[in-house]
Amino acid sequence: MLKHLTSAVVTALLLSACSEPQDVVIMPEPQDLTEVTVGSWILDQNGRVMFDPQTSGLVEIDGELVTIADASADATQQLKLHTIAPETATLSVSSERFSFARSVRRSCFFSYLSEQPDLEALAVDPRNTDVIYTVTEDATRTGALSPRCETKYEDTGSTDYPTLLVKLTRKDNGTVEMSNVRPLQFPLALEVGNFPNDGIEGLAMADDGTLYLGLEKDKAGQPRIFSLNVDDGFFESSDFAAVSEPSLQLPRFTSGNHPINGLTFYTHTTGASYLLGAARNDNELWVIDVSGKKPTKRIPITFDVAGDENCEQYTMDNASMEGVVVIKDTLWIINDPWEKNYLKNATCDAHLSRYEDLAPLLFPLKINDTWFK
Repeated sequence: MLKHLTSAVVTALLLSACSEPQDVVIMPEPQDLTEVTVGSWILDQNGRVMFDPQTSGLVEIDGELVTIADASADATQQLKLHTIAPETATLSVSSERFSFARSVRRSCFFSYLSEQPDLEALAVDPRNTDVIYTVTEDATRTGALSPRCETKYEDTGSTDYPTLLVKLTRKDNGTVEMSNVRPLQFPLALEVGNFPNDGIEGLAMADDGTLYLGLEKDKAGQPRIFSLNVDDGFFESSDFAAVSEPSLQLPRFTSGNHPINGLTFYTHTTGASYLLGAARNDNELWVIDVSGKKPTKRIPITFDVAGDENCEQYTMDNASMEGVVVIKDTLWIINDPWEKNYLKNATCDAHLSRYEDLAPLLFPLKINDTWFK
């Protein structure tokens, strides 16, 4: 018996020695995609910081950056467009307060839009750069709609007061008119939920007029992106405009808040189109393939403040990026000072008053081809 067993063992060893060695798969170390950006305080031409503008959204027009204030900003900053020279982070001009076209004044929403609207995000129409879109979020500060208007616009699919898409038009004399408004509807099947202060915070428009809208969170706590086709006749109707949902591979989360707080449309040199999203709670840039073929790539970002004669360069505790836009090979990021957390950044006493003034910074970041591979 032992003889047969020994023979079997020898045979097995010989067969093992003659067989081909198995391939050894060596997994590469995960690539660290972290980027560091060094921001500069946005100063006016007299060297003063912007006082509490609660900057919401960022676009490029004629080589300059344009942002807008939301409803929590100082009253002097609201209902205006603010233009910034990117290379110097200098506030070059703020428009006068918006005027209102007759169609807006006669709409159900004029009272809200003319007082303290929560305007979030900006998108320039690539077909006409004098046209800029913005969107409303939290309308809990305003009174209810009239009974007639409430009946007409009660089926929002989300918040009690409808989300409004607003068209701004730049005039030849430098003024800006709120020229059109249309309420948005979220089909019930999308399960957006009723979250007045967690609504649309990102806008981006493609060359064909597709407008992308970034939602902070839905009923399941997930960030979402919706779309609209804004054609020439879009604002001729005062009825709801129903959004749809493109097939994008967005991240999904099991817990926590991971909102999209800014969007911009970017076309790579290969011709592929992407949405670049500001995920401010995560300090990440999301590179979202518009075709839906690739999963979103998440780029961690470290936000530093540039050193000056009083402070050495230091890393922020809470930057709260809010708007993103690309000019040539640079992604520009503007932050939205979050009052609850902003003073945590004041590790250098010389900058304390700037954080107390809720002053924003401008951050440049070179486009990295690795983001798109």
